[in-house]
Amino acid sequence: MARALRVLTWTMGVACVAIGFFHILLGNAAIPGIADAGPTVDSFGRFMGAVFTGYGAAWIHVARQAPVPARAVRWLSAVMLLGGLARVLSIAADGRPHGFQLLLMAIELGLPPVYLWLAAADERAHAEVRP
Repeated sequence: MARALRVLTWTMGVACVAIGFFHILLGNAAIPGIADAGPTVDSFGRFMGAVFTGYGAAWIHVARQAPVPARAVRWLSAVMLLGGLARVLSIAADGRPHGFQLLLMAIELGLPPVYLWLAAADERAHAEVRP
């Protein structure tokens, strides 16, 4: 389980950095359904791309530590879960978004429990190695 945690944290970090840069470079074109949203949304989307890049860098930083710190995994998972819950709030307030956004919401609501379940796996594995 420790290896699964390390692989998942590393994968999450790389994916978030890539997605963040994608949003920085493409702006509105990176988001299905809002290509004509205008300069204000474009500015916001590119800014949030930079924030998401930082979020991914935090995942990579956590993945590179030995052992992978459970507390950091829990915090980063909580941020992802909060993002998924924000999408639920958006649906309640404004209705159904593009289908791709629903897929992202499912990931943002589904992965945090996995990370929370695995959070301490690497710390436990390191504790078992040390007498």
